[in-house]
Amino acid sequence: MTGVAVTGVAANGPAVLAAADLSTTGADLAAFGTDPWWLVLAKVLAVFVFLVVTVLAAIYLERKVLAWMQMRIGPNRVGPAGILQSLADGVKIALKEGLIPAGVDKPIFLLAPVIAVIPAFMAFAVIPFGPVVSVFGHSTPLQLTDLNVGVLYILAVTSIGVYGIVLAGWSSGSTYPLLGGLRSTAQVISYEIAMALSFVGVFLFAGTMSTSGIVAAQSQVWFVFLLLPSFVIYVISMVGETNRAPFDLPEAEGELVGGFHTEYSSLRFAMFMLAEYVNMTTVSALAATLFLGGWQAPLPFSLIDGADSGWWALLWFVAKVWTFMFLFMWLRATLPRLRYDQFMAFGWKVLIPVSLAWVMAVATIRVIVGPDSTLLTPAMVIAGLAAVAVIVVVHRTRSRRGGRATPTDGGPRPASVTRGAPVGPTSVDHAPSDSASFDAAPFDPTAGGFPVPPLPHQRAALSRSTSADSPPSQEARHA
Repeated sequence: MTGVAVTGVAANGPAVLAAADLSTTGADLAAFGTDPWWLVLAKVLAVFVFLVVTVLAAIYLERKVLAWMQMRIGPNRVGPAGILQSLADGVKIALKEGLIPAGVDKPIFLLAPVIAVIPAFMAFAVIPFGPVVSVFGHSTPLQLTDLNVGVLYILAVTSIGVYGIVLAGWSSGSTYPLLGGLRSTAQVISYEIAMALSFVGVFLFAGTMSTSGIVAAQSQVWFVFLLLPSFVIYVISMVGETNRAPFDLPEAEGELVGGFHTEYSSLRFAMFMLAEYVNMTTVSALAATLFLGGWQAPLPFSLIDGADSGWWALLWFVAKVWTFMFLFMWLRATLPRLRYDQFMAFGWKVLIPVSLAWVMAVATIRVIVGPDSTLLTPAMVIAGLAAVAVIVVVHRTRSRRGGRATPTDGGPRPASVTRGAPVGPTSVDHAPSDSASFDAAPFDPTAGGFPVPPLPHQRAALSRSTSADSPPSQEARHA
């Protein structure tokens, strides 16, 4: 089925890697394209049903998981333990009136949700669910189809989905949806570069871009152990790629009301939500395929003969997908939303340079150690751990330096200096030279016309209403 022999995969499991198992030259796609028409239709229907059921379950479980993490109850009225809540929400939103605001570009406005949702389903065409199985006497792989460039196909198809978001924001004829669409465009461009760079190491070790070939290349050891920095970069990029919290800037309700889909309602709004959750499932399945062995069983189950053969492999694949789905929910429940400039700077100034450096390191190690050497596996594991450790140390060092910065060394100034406070001892023109007197400077929360809380190193000054030159308070005026 693939360029790597998969016999005995279940018995071996993730173990010490022989370099010859990674020296693949491509994937054998002979098993694809020979299915009868009814089996192809059955596969298409199975993939569609799997994605729709996953979306319904994810919506319900996300609400329950968020409630559990935030000490709430969550949905518990519709059905036993609220399990029918997602179905009820779907029926309710389908029965709502579909409003089309005045001033929109109607053809584009109606077409945008379709453009967003169709590529989300198309990407699953090359995701391997399992090995070759028998269906009514026909041997067929648990995969709709495969290509020599299957991973690039997924990147290309998922990139088309952002056109639906951009067109939705532009055609709405409103400021906030337009800003959300532009944000989504910039976000996808920046984070898709880092995501694509994280795949380069996988291609080097698997010797193919075929998804089934990449799964087979992990028959001895999963790529998450060999390419740990690539895995971390991909996980961060996939959250940004799907516009999920804490990277949900295109639909930030505190800034853009609802973002690109503010003007949508009824089924057209539901299509955007469907596309979001299907994209979550797609990137989760891709992470499992590229880094966690796909449908192969983890230890210690891989030691059991036949643990990932036949239909049992489907169980491991779904479990890995739901592990990443839970990660999405966990991040949403715990992390605050980033500022947009922070988010874009993180993508362009951190993820992309780190990805480039890691690709160079992987290629260098393979050349120095040799692709056929038995030392390649321990060398890659040590290099990956060292790279992650260096990144953590550098980040902590930069964070501590930023926290200790003072105005004399270019650090941030308190609000009383930077937000238009009256000229005085703490103004820009007469900033104190020593940090002690600077930290003790009084802070006027209303100096800039907008009340803000003081920073930890600032103390609140007397209110303007109590000063001699301030206008009388509201109580005094009433008196």
